[in-house]
Amino acid sequence: MKLSQFNFTLSQELIAAHPAKNRDESRMMVLHKKTGEIEHLIFKDIINIMQEKDVVIFNNTKVFPARLYGNKEKTGAEIEVFLLRELNKDQRLWDVLVDPARKIRIGNKLYFGENDALVAEVIDNTTSRGRTLRFLCDGTYDNFKTTLFRLGEMPIPKWIRKHVEPIDEERYQSIFAKVEGAVAAPDGALHFSRELLKRMEIKSVRTTEITLHMGMGHFRAVDVEDLSKHKMDSEPVVITAESAETINKAKTEGRRVFATGIDVLRAIETSVTTKREITAFEGWTNKFIFPPYDFCIPDALITNFQLPQSTMLMFVAAFGGYETVMNAYETAVKENYRFGAYGDAMLII
Repeated sequence: MKLSQFNFTLSQELIAAHPAKNRDESRMMVLHKKTGEIEHLIFKDIINIMQEKDVVIFNNTKVFPARLYGNKEKTGAEIEVFLLRELNKDQRLWDVLVDPARKIRIGNKLYFGENDALVAEVIDNTTSRGRTLRFLCDGTYDNFKTTLFRLGEMPIPKWIRKHVEPIDEERYQSIFAKVEGAVAAPDGALHFSRELLKRMEIKSVRTTEITLHMGMGHFRAVDVEDLSKHKMDSEPVVITAESAETINKAKTEGRRVFATGIDVLRAIETSVTTKREITAFEGWTNKFIFPPYDFCIPDALITNFQLPQSTMLMFVAAFGGYETVMNAYETAVKENYRFGAYGDAMLII
């Protein structure tokens, strides 16, 4: 597959700047991957598609306030720092992106907050834009982390921030968010409300959770035409033995497994055994899925409408079939479905 095969025309007006008024009331396109048939529903109608003892997998990752604004020593130049992941707890080391990158050199100090509440030193260049920062803090780790998160703001995409003030930070977290570590929300899960979850429970639809902390890898531009040469960033994954058992039992019983989001899709396909079962897993995944691909675990995928040439669109096309998904996206544009993190839902089944 080639990068150019995932391009399509999408007007800025179709990229959602606001979430739906209620989580479970966005529009939902249902795509039947075997026939290409399309239905137009509301998300909460998904309860009528789910059956007793189906299993729905959620990602319980929680987005943390990853965007910091500071100033460079001596010049006072404004610097934006985007926290990606903690590298070493004891040494206060973080992998970050900085903007503008050209102004930062190894050894520079950066100051954040009133009265320089936090100071960081640049100690390494990890990529053309990335850096490793060491936060210089004498207090306890808990005090440091509290200060860091107090000064940070939620990493809601900038095209959303410029349209909405103040930001409703609760709506950028799923109702399953528990384990802090993501810099982007698992958008498929944002459509689930507590009321819908209760209706699923009454219908005996089973649920289970995994953890995958989404980084910036899904959002980096693909810069190679041949997709087999694209390298995804690694992301941490935890799948418990209990979750693996729930999923395997559903497959054994002939029940359907719903993956809520591309993040879940990536995690569970990482931990598949040669017997096409899922196993408990704690580690990292750099798995990149694009068409054609033979999925072992999920029978259905709940996701949002993704942007042109994004890796997330490639994951979706791998699950639903390239031509089937691209035809559905053409329909989505004509029908004015909303794209992006706050956009409408798509169920591929």
